[in-house]
Amino acid sequence: MHWIDLETRLTARLKRPLPGRASHRPYTQELGFGRHQGPPSLDVRHAAVMTLLYPRAGQWHLPLLLRPRSMPAHGGQVAFPGGAIESGESLEACSAREAFEELGIEPSSVRFAGRLTPLFVFASNYLVTACVAFADSPPEFRPDAREVDRLLELPLERLSDPASQTRHVIRRQGIDFAAPALTFDGLRIWGATRMMLAELADLVSESMAAGSMNQALPNVAP
Repeated sequence: MHWIDLETRLTARLKRPLPGRASHRPYTQELGFGRHQGPPSLDVRHAAVMTLLYPRAGQWHLPLLLRPRSMPAHGGQVAFPGGAIESGESLEACSAREAFEELGIEPSSVRFAGRLTPLFVFASNYLVTACVAFADSPPEFRPDAREVDRLLELPLERLSDPASQTRHVIRRQGIDFAAPALTFDGLRIWGATRMMLAELADLVSESMAAGSMNQALPNVAP
């Protein structure tokens, strides 16, 4: 199987109806009451993130970042590169701009394959859409320390690793509640990011049902 098959198959799969809630539901936090599925508030703001797949050391990877704890919104949480849409921007243009500003990913080095199901992040009142993209080789990352505490390069296969699944307990206003989480590099990935990763994993699994997602990757340096 040629390495391009994942891109070709996933791009085709993203054009069909998405699993959305079916993928998100097992990873929804307690006390969420289905709010991630909306409907969003009338004054909702729109945002886009980039879900970038690239080969490294014989496996597909995607970049995530740990937000500095000093950030007022979602500080100390793991997220995709992304942010609010500016006037006149498409979702893809926004995700590319933010990925460049936060991680130094050159927009010309990525190809967009489609979009995941939008998620309403009620804590910050954003409707967030993940734009799926591919790159032929690992980006030359240049994280912006103002917005990125750590860069994470998550192997795609970790999404289906049972040993990586755990629960994260959050305490807010004196109330404890839990959220299903993915552990990686000493961190827990939960909330909207974990739900988007779940949908991506389901779509990749469907797309590559006839072969291995890591088979015949491009011959690039690690």
